[in-house]
Amino acid sequence: MELSWLQTFLTAAECGNFRKTAELLYISQPSVTVHIHHLEEELGVKLFDRERQRVKLTKEGRRFIIHAKRILDDCEKGMEDMQSFHQRYMAKLTIAISPLIADTILPYVLKKYMIKHPQMEVAVRVTDSVDIEQEVYKDQVDIGLSCLMPLHSELVCEELYTDQVALIARHDGMDSERALIPDEEEILKNNLLLTDNHPVYWEGLKKQIRLKYPRVKMMKVSQVHITKRFIIEGLGVSFLPASTVRREILEGSVMEVPCHILTNLPKAGTYAIMKDRDAKLIEFMEFLKTFRI
Repeated sequence: MELSWLQTFLTAAECGNFRKTAELLYISQPSVTVHIHHLEEELGVKLFDRERQRVKLTKEGRRFIIHAKRILDDCEKGMEDMQSFHQRYMAKLTIAISPLIADTILPYVLKKYMIKHPQMEVAVRVTDSVDIEQEVYKDQVDIGLSCLMPLHSELVCEELYTDQVALIARHDGMDSERALIPDEEEILKNNLLLTDNHPVYWEGLKKQIRLKYPRVKMMKVSQVHITKRFIIEGLGVSFLPASTVRREILEGSVMEVPCHILTNLPKAGTYAIMKDRDAKLIEFMEFLKTFRI
């Protein structure tokens, strides 16, 4: 049994047409027919019923899909393992990171870590904070970097740092000597407020804002990197953790607006979530703490 037969079978099962299968796999239609014929002979069952221009899985064909996928998946994992071995990786660290944290200087930190540990294979999964806890608990990742503290009692949680939330607006283009200090009330009354880009602080913050500025217009934008793009393009303003806009402030594309009426602005936490603190994770945590993410 050849792996190419299995790939042809799964593709044909998905699209239900041998001609389309040939196009997707960049092979000839007769080759598709030959692959399926060989596979049926090998298994001793009929996998497809032919209906004019289309093919339909038989009962045996539907059952074999599970096995075909498993065989190809095991083969792919084996290839990855051998490639890792060939590259002399001695260990693997899988990290789940929320989009908000991934938008800070974390890529720079990971690069430094990988240079220091060339034998460590690092894999990163960008996952919403609400889902990171489950990924850690189910051993899908080794460690999660999240904006939310976990609820599960079996998980270990360590706060990496807290971040002050600030009102961020598009930079006015003036240098620091000539620029007027931006006015909080004017900014909020004359701009759309982009909200809900953080999973923790927005519900309470929106109530506070509505008490002080009942006429402010709001628009939900779920991702921080989109929020920043909108701010830079002049679409609105937002309240963001300071670390997420550090680069943009230094580049002069956005600015922080001092708040004198909204004086009780929240702080945002960043947490490392683990199931077990083995030597690999302890070392990684110590490395993270040497940086201000």
